[in-house]
Amino acid sequence: MKTKLILLALFLSNYFLQAQGNFVNLGFESANLTPTPPGGSGGFVPISQGLPGWDGYLGTNQRSSVLHNNLTIGGANISILGSQWTPSSILEGGYTVALQAGGFSSSFVNASISQTGLVPFGSQSIFFKAAGINFSVSFGGQDLSLIPVVVENNYTLYGGDISQFANQSGLLTFTSLSVPTNQFNTVYLDSIQFSTSLVPEPSTFALTGIGALLLGVFCQRNSRRK
Repeated sequence: MKTKLILLALFLSNYFLQAQGNFVNLGFESANLTPTPPGGSGGFVPISQGLPGWDGYLGTNQRSSVLHNNLTIGGANISILGSQWTPSSILEGGYTVALQAGGFSSSFVNASISQTGLVPFGSQSIFFKAAGINFSVSFGGQDLSLIPVVVENNYTLYGGDISQFANQSGLLTFTSLSVPTNQFNTVYLDSIQFSTSLVPEPSTFALTGIGALLLGVFCQRNSRRK
């Protein structure tokens, strides 16, 4: 397992562009918030402090604030989760976003965050970590086809082809979907990055793991013979 993780890290280390166009805060680490006590909520905070660079929407209603270290039960909502929150819900770094599609003004609506920026020159794909189901990613109003690349205990690394939008400016949107199913739906989101490489098939990493396992078995047998 350790060998597999090392190979995976080496593979991904060549993946991500250093420059992310003029998009900002793609890992949500720019939050400017006062830490809450263990188990405490920071209440509503301005979105400019909780999610700098991003706009938030419940349905078509733009939000000026987001919840800090708290979630709703059944209600549509956008949250920024950080220190003192359940560690397993923080997908990477210090902060993770939760998009909660659900009830809002007597109807069900989607929850989304969006940002206008330039897709870096040479981009082939976009990667991000997410936990949850029923979500979409779009650029310039066009949904991207997503592939689960790596599955971990508390998140899945997804990749999507964005090559047709390389060196173009447009609106990047992540959405937790409630419409038309009219169901409450929470999606955790983190670590958005553009890449110069194609989205690998999940089998690529499966083969990497098998190769690492066989290498380990081979080395183990050799050591026994000595």
